[in-house]
Amino acid sequence: MDSKPKKNTITEFLEFLKEYNVMALATAFIMGAAATSLVKSLVDNMIMPIVGFLIPDGAWREFILPVGPILFKVGAFFGELLNFVIIAFVVFMIAKYIMKEEKVTKK
Repeated sequence: MDSKPKKNTITEFLEFLKEYNVMALATAFIMGAAATSLVKSLVDNMIMPIVGFLIPDGAWREFILPVGPILFKVGAFFGELLNFVIIAFVVFMIAKYIMKEEKVTKK
């Protein structure tokens, strides 16, 4: 027979949380959600006005490509694609800066 005392479910669960850093993951998820709105605001209110100024005819997001009875909203798609690329780049730069600072503090 097994001589080890049996762990109750709550103890096992708490050990799981500690071992797999679930709280750190949850914190990172919440911070990511908060950062998403901040970065989206940066893109919408600071970067996209510049892009809109540089691209003639600011209604490019409304461009529709009709193919028979189907209407492809090409402008809206490329607008969202541009938003994604800008947001991904901003998040990359922020993460790169944070990682750089982390390396400096560890030395």
